[in-house]
Amino acid sequence: MTLTFLLTYRGENGRALEFVAAMEQSGLATTIRQRSGNLRYDYFSSLSDPETVLLVDSWADQEALDAHHASPQMAEIIALREKYNLRMTAERLISDEANFSAHDRHFIRD
Repeated sequence: MTLTFLLTYRGENGRALEFVAAMEQSGLATTIRQRSGNLRYDYFSSLSDPETVLLVDSWADQEALDAHHASPQMAEIIALREKYNLRMTAERLISDEANFSAHDRHFIRD
């Protein structure tokens, strides 16, 4: 069961993109990507709102996610969010690909 989070960061005056640059340049994002159980940690810029960035964050299971949340890197992420004064929303998704219908699969291109 894969756990995926869609984290939307919103800032002002380019601060959300500055946050992403800090995550990448500091190596913090790379450290998270290399953590056991991490399946995806990717940022995306909104085409309709330049002040919004989406993070797609996927984990193999709850145990891996809990280890990430208990890591020292979480304090660094929280400090960066505060530094850049970001607002945030989150959605939690649980993968159910095994139960895709044939109709669903018709629209998916591998």
